[in-house]
Amino acid sequence: QVAPDPARLLAFGVTLSDLVNALSANNLNVGAGYIERNGEQYLVRVPGQLTDEDSIRRAVVSAHDNIPITVGDLAEVKIGKELRTGAATQDGHETVLGTAMMLIGENSRIVSERVGSRLAEINKRLPPGIVATAVYDRTVLVDKTIATVQKNLVEGAILVIIVLFLFLGNLRAALLTAAVIPLALLATFTGMVQGGVSGNLMSLGALDFGLIVDGALIIVENCILRPALAQHEHGRLLERGERFEVVFNATREVFRPSLVSVIVIVLVNLPIFALSGVEGKMFHPMA
Repeated sequence: QVAPDPARLLAFGVTLSDLVNALSANNLNVGAGYIERNGEQYLVRVPGQLTDEDSIRRAVVSAHDNIPITVGDLAEVKIGKELRTGAATQDGHETVLGTAMMLIGENSRIVSERVGSRLAEINKRLPPGIVATAVYDRTVLVDKTIATVQKNLVEGAILVIIVLFLFLGNLRAALLTAAVIPLALLATFTGMVQGGVSGNLMSLGALDFGLIVDGALIIVENCILRPALAQHEHGRLLERGERFEVVFNATREVFRPSLVSVIVIVLVNLPIFALSGVEGKMFHPMA
């Protein structure tokens, strides 16, 4: 550690920049080419790095009346300590804090579990009285997020069934419409696995049961309405074959509009994939 003395610098007419430049200039290795002999090359190198306190003190900064002015004339050279730039405390006591960095593209939950297992192994080899503990474990946050999403999915599905029953007035029709939800989720999760999209808060939170059952709701509602109108028109209950025919025609009647409405909903989300940077990373899983 070189501690300049302002009074000496002023007395010798040397600036702090001169001292810094002199230390840099005297702390260099210089290459002097090579010597070729008997088909072999010998590299020539002139080591000029400062190795100890005395070599730093003898480094020449400038000259006064042909007398060299060294670093030892301008500053105090000693073995020092690295300047402290921060501190970490836990429960009112100073501690050593470290961070495990996750590689890009890795699964945060798996990485956290691996770090936890390695931390347990490290604790077995630490000296008595020293313990390594996890201050912030992302696994806890991930598990809570997944539990929240699962709870919201179940509650959302139940709420959709209740609303469908209230509007359709038919429990079987409500359950039939709600049966689309697990099928749609299965297709969604399959696409997420194939596309490498992780199940996070954005991707799972984007599941909208209202949009999922829209198409099925239109078809089921029309399949309830048309047989009722046909029975009213004929003034009797429809035969089994007649019911199948009416339901088939009712489905065909609204199938194309329902399909088009679902396609429109899908197309609306496509521009989100044009986002880049932080916005893209955040909203791509949602889309």
